Amino acid sequence: MTDKPTSSPRVELAIDRSIATISFNRPEVRNAIDDATRTELIAALERVSNDDAIRAVILTGKGKAFCAGGDIAGMQQRLQAPPGQIAFTGWRRQKRLHQGVALLHGLPKPTIAAVNGAASGLGCDLALACDFIVASNAASFAMSFIHRGLVPDGGGMYFLPRLVGLVRAKELIFSGRSVPAEEALAIGLADRLSAAETLLQDAHDWAVQLSQGSSVSLALSKEILNRTFELSEEQALALGREAQAICYTTREHQESVAAFLKKNKP
Repeated sequence: MTDKPTSSPRVELAIDRSIATISFNRPEVRNAIDDATRTELIAALERVSNDDAIRAVILTGKGKAFCAGGDIAGMQQRLQAPPGQIAFTGWRRQKRLHQGVALLHGLPKPTIAAVNGAASGLGCDLALACDFIVASNAASFAMSFIHRGLVPDGGGMYFLPRLVGLVRAKELIFSGRSVPAEEALAIGLADRLSAAETLLQDAHDWAVQLSQGSSVSLALSKEILNRTFELSEEQALALGREAQAICYTTREHQESVAAFLKKNKP
């Protein structure tokens, strides 16, 4: 059974057999992110996070682009604020943006960015915030902030070095150059390539594969893995102990043990 998509002017959410697809829906501006888009994205992420029937999430874009980054018209509007308010207004918007990035990165279920075209600036950051990236042959990635006199503000300075290494991350951020899909795969920025016409189906099939196991153990494992580089060995082991204690109490674990013993009973 497939739920009907719930549409909004800027973000679309569809659910198909326990897999949610969140689509940026501003193809006329290459899915650029403005304040309203950010708000709708946060609402969609909160919904899928709290719905136990949804096992995995795909993030993609309508039209020819994944996401062109921040909306330039919104940037212009921000700069028209009185000089004494520009910094604080920007700070508040950044807080809202980072709420969305934290939701996406910390979602307690697998997330896949299905990058169908250009993922630039904030669009690249949002793709990097997902657990995995599947890129079509038309995809490209660019940390283009430097071309606007900005720094990566959607998590790219945290996520990118962990994927491609510090030196390569510096090169991509300092140059702002576009990385085609094949290079993205070669350097570890993307995880898989797909033909444009099968991108969403390939992402859906992978999402199903990744989400078949215990939702509790998956969520707990992801929570710890997302923090691994900041933890000492003992801290990681301690979090693992706590997570395992929770897993011992779950129905999935108990039924799995019972089924295994029943199958192997002499």
